[in-house]
Amino acid sequence: MKIATYNVNGIKARLPNLLEWLAREQPEVACLQELKALDAAFPEAELRDAGYQALWKGQRSWNGVAILARGTAPIEVRRELPGDPADEQSRYLEAAVDGVVVACLYLPNGNPQPGPKFGYKLAWFERLIGHAAELYSSGHPVVMAGDYNVVPTDFDIYNPRSWLKDALLQPESRACYQRLLAQGWVDSLRHLHPDEAVFTFWDYFRRHWETNSGLRIDHLLLNEALAPCLVEAGVDAWVRGQPHASDHAPTWVRLDLTRRQAATAATELAEKSAGRRAAAGTSAAAPRARQQKPSA
Repeated sequence: MKIATYNVNGIKARLPNLLEWLAREQPEVACLQELKALDAAFPEAELRDAGYQALWKGQRSWNGVAILARGTAPIEVRRELPGDPADEQSRYLEAAVDGVVVACLYLPNGNPQPGPKFGYKLAWFERLIGHAAELYSSGHPVVMAGDYNVVPTDFDIYNPRSWLKDALLQPESRACYQRLLAQGWVDSLRHLHPDEAVFTFWDYFRRHWETNSGLRIDHLLLNEALAPCLVEAGVDAWVRGQPHASDHAPTWVRLDLTRRQAATAATELAEKSAGRRAAAGTSAAAPRARQQKPSA
């Protein structure tokens, strides 16, 4: 199963780019952010013709998220991040696809900072951390994929000096991301490429794409139940070089779900073996206890 996340930066404007990528790379699951369109404007028919069924939550001019699944229908779990019923921004969608729980998120940018937008970013992050803890320990295989709007470390950006005042690099933003990882989540791209400068975003200014002056802000985090299935992780950077491209490139993982089945079977076997040993130890110890009793 190939699961990808892609900030399309306007699904109406980038639909040709999206369809070309889906046809060429054929991910089983694609999490989209920044639809920038109302629900009625979502290109359901075009995506269906491309082989994908979808869930989406749009918003006029801003935000908006969607989960696409190839050849199957994603089963909706929730349409909002818990913790603030008054939050009307379309930034979170959660579904089940072929036994995997997929959380698609678009974390607030937070600029300018300091200010109310940065405060909203940190408050949203706190809600995510709380919900992520429940997802992590749910027992289900879970991936949290999306545009996190956080550059985790200075290694994840071409040159941090130019972005020191940006909300993506603030210590508070990075601390929240590290607290998320501390729950046990595996940052898949960095896990498989620990020493490689990998970027997922190149802004439109100062020829950043042409000079590979990028940032890594799109992440796919796997919980303990899914991490053993991780085989590959990468970025379809060619998409960023296409005409009229988004400033993000699709970022993806490839999972071998048979590894989860094997791990489950091994765990069950180990538990049964441990149970048999414990039972054998109890039955062996009982006669000794009875023999010792008369001499006590």
